[in-house]
Amino acid sequence: MATILVVDDEANVRGLYRDELTDAGYRVLAAGSWAEAEAVLERERPDLVMLDIRLEGGPDGIEALRRIKERHAGLPVVLVTAYGEYRSDFGTWAADGYVVKSADLTELKARIAALLGGPGA
Repeated sequence: MATILVVDDEANVRGLYRDELTDAGYRVLAAGSWAEAEAVLERERPDLVMLDIRLEGGPDGIEALRRIKERHAGLPVVLVTAYGEYRSDFGTWAADGYVVKSADLTELKARIAALLGGPGA
């Protein structure tokens, strides 16, 4: 079973992703800040990270993406944001996916399945 780390500072968003991805067959870890995400990455080896671009209380998601790619080469990262304009930011190009937040998680689940080789892979 593939493990996904969800990093988002909004508790309701983390809960939605946890419920939906667990139902889709993934093991889900959650972090509400970059500091929490770093701690999880030190003790766990997720197969994919879902990362909000606008994180409160620390580096933004673009800086967090850079740090993940430096320390955990090959770990897929999907940026998830409510702001579509970040897609043209050069810093986001290192991400393995970019999804605009929506109540419909079809696109997000499809991107995750593509990166991990299918649901619950």
